[in-house]
Amino acid sequence: MLDRDGYRPNVGIVLINGRNEVFWGKRVREHSWQFPQGGIKPGESPEAAMYRELLEEVGLLPQHVKILGRTRDWLRYDVPSNWVRREWRGSYKGQKQIWFLLRLVGRECDVCLRATNHPEFDGWRWNRYWAPVDAVIDFKRDVYERALRELSRFLKGVESYEDYVSSLTGDTTGTDLSV
Repeated sequence: MLDRDGYRPNVGIVLINGRNEVFWGKRVREHSWQFPQGGIKPGESPEAAMYRELLEEVGLLPQHVKILGRTRDWLRYDVPSNWVRREWRGSYKGQKQIWFLLRLVGRECDVCLRATNHPEFDGWRWNRYWAPVDAVIDFKRDVYERALRELSRFLKGVESYEDYVSSLTGDTTGTDLSV
């Protein structure tokens, strides 16, 4: 199902632990990592799609998580034409997503990547909050940064993206270290 502009409605899931680290899933038989995400079915609300995708991809039930927030509006990204199935070329542009921020309130052992017969991930780990922006495939970077920026307002103690980047480069310009 595509909207009139060629975007497929989708949900993205940022799952965090008690240390505000994010769940990072390794795609089956690939060397790429991403947040859980998936399409919204006709007649399905974004929240219902989020819970369905959470179960299908991560094996978690609603009682294992707490919704902390969601993006106010759709965030879009274009998929390069060489990644688009031949039969969709000309009509499909990419994805539009509502992103949810969830806190794991269950246990790590509740995560089950084999909850369905068609798993999306074959590995996972916790990552620093901003690390996925640099690690995800390039055409998703902007939407990841926008989603994480918007969702960070629901968290206490998460460094800004700029401070995160500075910590990687060693640049402390504009940072007061005199505390």
